[in-house]
This record gives sequence, structure tokens and C-alpha cells, in this order.
Amino acid sequence: MDIKQFMDMGLLQEIQDLFSDATGLAAIAVDMEGNYITKGSNFTDFCMKYTRGSEEGRRRCVKCDNECTGTYFCHAGLMDFSADIMIEDEKVGAIIGGQVLPNEPDLDYFRGIAHELGINETEYLKALAKVPVRSEKMIRSAAQMLGRVVNQLVNLEYIKKLNQKKVEAFDKESSNALAAVNEIRGKAAELQRVASMEKILAINASIEAARAGQAGVGFAIVAREISDVSNNSAKVYGEIVEQVKMIENSVKAMNDVKL
Repeated sequence: MDIKQFMDMGLLQEIQDLFSDATGLAAIAVDMEGNYITKGSNFTDFCMKYTRGSEEGRRRCVKCDNECTGTYFCHAGLMDFSADIMIEDEKVGAIIGGQVLPNEPDLDYFRGIAHELGINETEYLKALAKVPVRSEKMIRSAAQMLGRVVNQLVNLEYIKKLNQKKVEAFDKESSNALAAVNEIRGKAAELQRVASMEKILAINASIEAARAGQAGVGFAIVAREISDVSNNSAKVYGEIVEQVKMIENSVKAMNDVKL
């Protein structure tokens, strides 16, 4: 399932940006293949330019992206999060982010990280100073809130798109049903004409049988059978007309549904 086929990406971007502005946490949405489907909000140079800018740092970041879920500490000492975007039981993407510190940083620890990744310590610590500091409780709560909001939004958009397609299909099929009803009505009218002709033939046959006397007894029996067939045809015609009316009224009633 491709989330971009039914999701208003502009609305998703707006929610993501507002979340990042309010909390200071970075955020971005990805599809099932890990491709970005929104623009990153509040991404830090510490992560994007320096940590992911080194070969080893990028390798470690990708490992975290692929293996870590929920709210977690990344290899560089920051807190990140990942929340699956689900429709029913199917995962259609994820909202990921974080890039914040849960407390004031231990500079010696980050000097060690810079050394491991082959990054200039001074520039790394300068970028670190711009990373937002938020309590761990706040980070976990904010990440959980964003995950729930995005899931609610995506599911509502999915249901809206699905219902739109159902309405389009219903409109098409209801038109087909009404066309079929009109055709049935035409065929039923033909049946009524046949029944009328049979009745006339039966009456004529009865008259001729009466004139023929004893010699026309067999003909009289045939005339009665034709009359019975005519009466049955008229009855069937009446039943068809009633069923057609019921179908037509049902289709009209469904078309007239309003909120």
C-alpha cells in the first residue's frame, strides 16, 4: 500500500512541522522502503552534517534506523524515536526523528565519539551545543503523541479515500441497476402484450370450438389451456412489475442518503 496514493502529504508535512516547532524534536516520515516522503523538520547539523557525514557514523546511524524502535538512545548519545504508521494490520510507513539530548552533554564522552567517527572534535562540539535538551519523559511523551496523531490522520485520510471510491463505484453500479430495471420493465411489458394476445386467441378458439360442437371438444381444451397460460403470464407480469418497483425504490433510497 502506497501511503502517497491517499494521504494529503501537505497536511502531514504541516503536522510534522508544527510538532517540531513546538517540541524542538526533529521529525520526518518515510515509506515502507525507508524513502523520505516529507521534508525533514528541525534536523540538526550535529546529526546530518557531522555524524551521518562520516562513513562510520552513517553506518551506525543506518543500523539504528533499521533495528531500533520506539524511543531509544542512538549510538551518538542522542535520543531518537520511530513510530510505525499502520492501517489495520498493515504497516505503510513510519514517522521517525528525535535528535535531542535528554540532559546536558558530557563533553568528554562526545569528544570520544568524534574521535571514533573521525570527526573534528571542535566542530563536533560546536554543533552539539546547538542540539536541544529535553527531559527524557518529555521526549518519550512527545514521540508517542506524534505517533498517535499521525496514525489517526493517516487512517482518516485512508477511510476518506476508500469511501470516496466506494461512492464512485456505487454511483456507477446504481446507474447500471436503474438501466437494468428499465430494460426489465420493457421486457415485462412485452410479456403483458403476449399474455393479452394469448387471451384473445383463447377467446377466439373457444368461440370456434362452440360452433364446431362435439367435433370441437379437443379444440376447446386447447383454448382453456391457452387461457390458463395467459392468466399465469399476467400474474407473473404483475409480480415482475412489483419487484422492479422495489429495486428501483431501494436504489433511489440509497441515492437519497444524506448526513
